[in-house]
Amino acid sequence: MFAIVDFGGFQYKVEKDCKVIVNRIENEVGSSFEMGKVLLIDNDGAVKVGAPVIEGAKVTAKVLEHGRGETLVVFKKKRRKGYRVRNGHRQYVTKIQIEEIVG
Repeated sequence: MFAIVDFGGFQYKVEKDCKVIVNRIENEVGSSFEMGKVLLIDNDGAVKVGAPVIEGAKVTAKVLEHGRGETLVVFKKKRRKGYRVRNGHRQYVTKIQIEEIVG
């Protein structure tokens, strides 16, 4: 059984007990929360598709840890001018674990 959820402006494919890295959320480590925008649920071939969301469906998740993502290198250059700038960026992320999918 898996579900497609819309969380924080991104869509994630989640299953029970899977771990997902999402953009930083303000919940405390160890706390549970619900993701209400469930777009699709597949229960062993029985597919429910929302228009745009499935009414009454929810996904429960638990916050495992907060951290920072991998470094993205931002490189700018203008040819023939001797201009080169190299910067890095690390996004704040949260690791969550899916506990339950209710259809």
